[in-house]
Amino acid sequence: MAAVAGILVPTLAIAGVWYYFSPWYTDVGYRPVQPVPYSHKLHVGELGLDCRYCHASVEISAVANIPPTQTCMNCHTTAKKDSEKLAPIRESFASGRPMHWIRVHKLPDYAYFTHRVHVAAGIGCVTCHGRIDQMEVVTQMKPLSMSWCLDCHRDPGPNRRPVSEVTNMKWTPPRDVGALAAQLDRERPVHPPTDCSGCHR
Repeated sequence: MAAVAGILVPTLAIAGVWYYFSPWYTDVGYRPVQPVPYSHKLHVGELGLDCRYCHASVEISAVANIPPTQTCMNCHTTAKKDSEKLAPIRESFASGRPMHWIRVHKLPDYAYFTHRVHVAAGIGCVTCHGRIDQMEVVTQMKPLSMSWCLDCHRDPGPNRRPVSEVTNMKWTPPRDVGALAAQLDRERPVHPPTDCSGCHR
């Protein structure tokens, strides 16, 4: 009994710490309540807004910017202009003070990441963020952990798509994913870093 317990207890303890302290348990499913209920399902899924309409700097910057209130008001000066739910947006626009949205996807400060490079490589939004176009409330779907990122860096082919399809949430790869990966690698070869200095600068 003591020998079995001596093996089983440490194994269970390691497995418990490995899972319950991992981003799969601590981060996946995170969905904060925002100051204004914004439905990506409505705006992206039903109305068809492109991600880049609001996140305008995603192709040229390290960050996918949070849109200024003016972007919201481009439509909401006429659409639902008297909605009670949009009162904070109207107040922000009138006062010039920005909305304080709560960030959902956040990497640690010691990890270097740029959206620009990933978009240019043909990594679709859905790869890291999930089907945003189906979310009433944005929820973190992937762990964004070092091991999760390294899995893609070691073999980016299955996650690549034509750059024209990066923001297309409904895009499906062709049957021969290997042929597409080879074609994309010929057109625009990528060599994601797998050493420490690639992401820890």
